[in-house]
Amino acid sequence: MDWRLHWLEAEGDLAPWRDRIAAEIEAARQAVAGLLPPFCLDILVERLTGAVIPETGTTGRAYRPGLCSLTLDPLNPNFAASLDNGDIRRTIAHEVHHCRRFAGPGYGRTLGEALVSEGLAGQFAGTLFNAPPEPWECALDDAVLRAHLPSATDLRALDHDHAGWFFGAGGRHPRWFGYTLGYRIVGDWLAAHPAPDGETWVNVPADRVLAASPWSATA
Repeated sequence: MDWRLHWLEAEGDLAPWRDRIAAEIEAARQAVAGLLPPFCLDILVERLTGAVIPETGTTGRAYRPGLCSLTLDPLNPNFAASLDNGDIRRTIAHEVHHCRRFAGPGYGRTLGEALVSEGLAGQFAGTLFNAPPEPWECALDDAVLRAHLPSATDLRALDHDHAGWFFGAGGRHPRWFGYTLGYRIVGDWLAAHPAPDGETWVNVPADRVLAASPWSATA
């Protein structure tokens, strides 16, 4: 597992937290190495005020099989807690899952495929570290989920409104709906197929996961 950190600090110094951040990323690397074959990865680590999830002071993004980023905002009031509660290692694990899925079936173009990719990444990180769902993975109760369930046409559409379904942009769907629904869908698949190996975690077809969950029965 050759993971290389690249510190982008032109817009803010991360020196006071570098050792802690690096240790958290190393914890993620070691956990991932226990399940997935070795692979090379570049990780961009940057500080950008306000460009994070407000509830954590952090965020991540996957770009392609060998590249992801971790963005941090030490001025966010929740950042200190994220250093202590494992948020950074789980964020990296989540983005690493996306990176490895990019190398296989891909993130996906349809809403159904996106739900599965996000749910897999979230459940993968939670499983590696025996962690409860993140706030965006348990943001809505069953009644709200049912009220906004996508139709079969929605699930298969190639032009779905990703920002609307996942972030609540435009006000049509609640914030984090897609993350919560995807987490639940993948949870049902895991209940039927417990303890998947690394190959299955990364490469399982989206249709197979959707078929295992009543939350996507409309597919």
